[in-house]
Amino acid sequence: MARPRIKDVARHAGVSEKTVSNVLNDYVHVSDRTRRAVQEAIDHLGYRINLAGRHLRSGRTGIIALVVPELDVPYFAELAQYVVREAEKRSLTVLIHQSGADREREKAALAGFGSDFVDGVILSPLALAPDDLRAHTGPPPTVLLGELLNEGADHVAIDNERAAREATEHLLALGRRRILTVGGRDDGCVGTAQARTRGFRRALSGAGLPYDPASLLPVEAFHMSDGAEAVRRVLAAGVRPDALLCLNDQLALGALRALHGYGARVPEDVAVIGFDDVEGGRFSVPSLSTVAPDKEAVARVAVDLLLRRIEEATRPDAAGSPAAECPQDRVVAHRLVLRESTEGAAGRDGVW
Repeated sequence: MARPRIKDVARHAGVSEKTVSNVLNDYVHVSDRTRRAVQEAIDHLGYRINLAGRHLRSGRTGIIALVVPELDVPYFAELAQYVVREAEKRSLTVLIHQSGADREREKAALAGFGSDFVDGVILSPLALAPDDLRAHTGPPPTVLLGELLNEGADHVAIDNERAAREATEHLLALGRRRILTVGGRDDGCVGTAQARTRGFRRALSGAGLPYDPASLLPVEAFHMSDGAEAVRRVLAAGVRPDALLCLNDQLALGALRALHGYGARVPEDVAVIGFDDVEGGRFSVPSLSTVAPDKEAVARVAVDLLLRRIEEATRPDAAGSPAAECPQDRVVAHRLVLRESTEGAAGRDGVW
């Protein structure tokens, strides 16, 4: 059987082909009655939009790339789901690529993988240098996520410094004073960990408390094993914190395991808070307090920005417009989600 076409839908619905096109493109000036008739005809005939033809006519492939450091990190896996959903709403297909935080792979993604098969790239970089971004002057359009680079291209992130400050202030409000930051970095570089560490320091300063560089527990990576190892290391050295600010939920989940192994009660002895609000933290024992970025908003804003840049790139009349020359820096919402790991009994004085 031949594939149904727009003219078949129009004939079945008793409308013009232009009206069918208006319905397919969600044109507002179509009556509800007509819209229902066209939709019923589409469903009855099994009509599907010819995306390949549409993209060919527009000079696009209809494919965008999402490039993240690691897919087995729950935050990136959850974010990828939201990006796919947002892209599907706009008839786009998402190619998901894992960079492994490798600079050459991230540079290849920035260059569209050396081909024209993606219309644009959403990139969460960990290894790119500022010069890499400055050298990127051609296609494809790119939207950056995170804190590493935020100039010369559209950028989407939460306010990581503010979020960490709020999380630390929550711990301070509980009476905790021996706070360690798992994954903290104060090396003067630009990145998410550094921004969150600044928030930690500002919360201490706001409370009139001194900052001790030894309160930062460095990690090799942001996995559960790294969080567990960092906490075991300080506990074995005799350090007894009363709170842990963990710079992602994976580190926090590892920290919970290490504390359990040393007989520390959470939150009675040690309050623990993480970042990212991944699913595992909702089911841990105790459940994990965390900073929850609006991942759905990150995905929606990133896809919208990228689609706008793609449209600009395929419209010659817009190439020199002011909008095409001004990168957008978008900050999306976050919230503090308080669960059992900070919301139990008050900490005890002395050493546990």
